[in-house]
Amino acid sequence: MKASTIAEREARGRAAREHSKRSSHRTVGELHRNPIELLKRSSEGRVERLVPLRYGRMSVSPFTFFRGTAIIQAHDLSQIPDTGLTMPICGDGHLMNFGGFATPERQLVFDLNDFDEVATGPFEWDLKRLTASLVVAARHMRLSRGTAEHLVMTAVTEYRDRMAQYAQCGALELWYDRITFDRMAETALSPERRRIVRRGMEKAASRTHENLMEKMADFDGDRWTIRDAPPALFHVLGANTLFTPEETEAFRGANWRKMLERMWGEYLKTMPHDRRELLAHFTVQDIVFKVVGVGSVGTRCMVVLSVDHMGKPLFLQLKEARPSVISQYYKSPAIKHEGERVVQGQRVLQAASDIFLGWANGPLGRHFYFRQLRDMKLSANIELFDTDLLEGYAKLCGWIMARAHGKASGQAIEVSAYIGRGDQFAESLTGYACSYADQVERDYDVFLKACRNGELEARTDEDMAADFRV
Repeated sequence: MKASTIAEREARGRAAREHSKRSSHRTVGELHRNPIELLKRSSEGRVERLVPLRYGRMSVSPFTFFRGTAIIQAHDLSQIPDTGLTMPICGDGHLMNFGGFATPERQLVFDLNDFDEVATGPFEWDLKRLTASLVVAARHMRLSRGTAEHLVMTAVTEYRDRMAQYAQCGALELWYDRITFDRMAETALSPERRRIVRRGMEKAASRTHENLMEKMADFDGDRWTIRDAPPALFHVLGANTLFTPEETEAFRGANWRKMLERMWGEYLKTMPHDRRELLAHFTVQDIVFKVVGVGSVGTRCMVVLSVDHMGKPLFLQLKEARPSVISQYYKSPAIKHEGERVVQGQRVLQAASDIFLGWANGPLGRHFYFRQLRDMKLSANIELFDTDLLEGYAKLCGWIMARAHGKASGQAIEVSAYIGRGDQFAESLTGYACSYADQVERDYDVFLKACRNGELEARTDEDMAADFRV
């Protein structure tokens, strides 16, 4: 088949404006839905006793509520016309789902780092999730409307400019592009931004498996055991379990070892030969349940501790992969395995991915994916940022999203032609983000009311920790 010329591809991008004008992105649409019903739907199938913790974490602020409600925004985005420029998208690209981590070559990079909702969808859905999060976060930090709008303009303008650059790149050039901490320091506009990057590099370097072992596990002379720290970490069959008797059945007796061996065998089949050889050096010591994040609370997540012949640790996280909220509201290709969807999406969107990414089936036909628990990983504490640092962070997020979309889709030319060189697209998304932040605050009020009147039960980490005496 004859490849399209650059001119034809640019024309295709501009043609998308005919059914989705750039000015149309300002609208949030007519939203007739019950946010509580959507929330309940996304809580179905989670560990029952952890759902109140999910709601408790979401109740802290409109921003934590927003982080836990990817399903609501996906629903709302499906109610308005889209560009038709579809590609693998992160699906939950809010500003806290970016972070630093080490590449297989031990180079520190900054990139998207959460792919639970990855799916095929319109490129602008990711941008609308990001821009809305910037406004919701800015309001949470008591920043002015003008500052919030400036953050959105900064992120989208950077996305536009980087996408225009990527439209000029060859395929390999784009594939190899990485946003390293060194590069971030070089492009930082102020000494304070450079200091933050350098401090981040130092902190990330200390976040290793060995460092984690000291904090999390004890050695009894024979094997390592991870310490319970409920509700965040607990042994499924231990005194601190949050599972019901029915849910613990798969772990009874030697069942959990058989279950883990079966999952491990499936997982290894998804790995290249050299990774299988590497993993053969490790022996499993212990497995615990881990409560994760805001949006993922109540999904099944285990941490497996293994050690090599020198007693050096490897922590792997086995995380449940549920259907993406994007694919629930946008017609995507059929998915055979949700864990495979997460892994393949992560590999194609990230500049460099965890060497231990893989997938397997868990108990009761649930799908899981595997990754390292912590390997020089770092997230930004944006609540400590001043407006200058926040502006730099917004710019970085726009750059990362452009690189991810350009690499994953090969459609930098089309997207760049659609956006154009002016500010119209960025101004429209600024209008959208402010209007959608208003909607988030209305939904948050409805959510708090449902928690107060008993329709939803919300419990904090402190509430639940008080139930235990470790």
